[in-house]
Amino acid sequence: MRVSTARRLQSVDDKRFDAVVYVLAAVLLLIVIYPLLFVVSASFSDPEQVIAGNVWLLPKGITLDPYVRVFENKSIWSGYANTVFYALAGTSINIMMTLLAAYPLSRKDLPGAQLLMFVVTLTMFFSGGLIPTYLVVKALGMNNTVWAMLIPGAIATYNLIVMRTFFQSSIPFELQESASMDGCSYFRLLFSIIIPLSKPIIAVMVLFYGVAHWNAYFNALIYLKDRSLYPLQLILREILILNQTENMGFEGAGMSERVLLAESIKYSVIIVSSLPVLLVYPFVQRYFVKGVMIGSIKG
Repeated sequence: MRVSTARRLQSVDDKRFDAVVYVLAAVLLLIVIYPLLFVVSASFSDPEQVIAGNVWLLPKGITLDPYVRVFENKSIWSGYANTVFYALAGTSINIMMTLLAAYPLSRKDLPGAQLLMFVVTLTMFFSGGLIPTYLVVKALGMNNTVWAMLIPGAIATYNLIVMRTFFQSSIPFELQESASMDGCSYFRLLFSIIIPLSKPIIAVMVLFYGVAHWNAYFNALIYLKDRSLYPLQLILREILILNQTENMGFEGAGMSERVLLAESIKYSVIIVSSLPVLLVYPFVQRYFVKGVMIGSIKG
């Protein structure tokens, strides 16, 4: 009788707990999704309605003129092309460099592995700083070139540690020893055994690095002077922050028209720049979760 009562009370407590969790999850979902819905609605709304505060959830005075203006701007298209190149080329370099660094550091038989990891981890807390890094990039002749967007961040320390942890916890060292005893070289071991078994962590790293490259703008702001090399995020910065709308077909517009133009365009460019990531993310969300959990449980 007591057991039945305890189970009933536990069931009631569980239901209350689940209800609280669902309520909190719903509130968090609304907090996260409402700004996105507002931006979408504002991008299709009459800018006068947006400025007046009449747009809350649904568009008011639907218009496609902001999107027409955005896609007529050649800088948007060149920024898109540059960003796609930086994301693809940069991610490829990142994956290659991180693999070649993380795998040796994961091996138990690497002399001085602990010291090397200490030095690598130290860079997460202490770095040379902006000015020394700029001087190094300039001395190497990468200033105002695409290499300034690809080389300085070739390896992210956190991603290196995550990949190294995956190698240590998910690929048995005995398997590597067995392959070595059969005459497998280190390079063949890496490309024939380690990489095929590491597809989950490689997918995680592709996502981490790819999103970072897509959203990057600070390196371009520091190192690039040629506008033809600007990534999309730097073009958007000019439109959103500096209100540079001269290339949108309103060169002779008055101040009030420029204000309305900037108000309507800033929401549309946010959607245009975020759309690729928003489309890809639902299909790869599980990899983000797995990337966070890698190394948290061993067994």
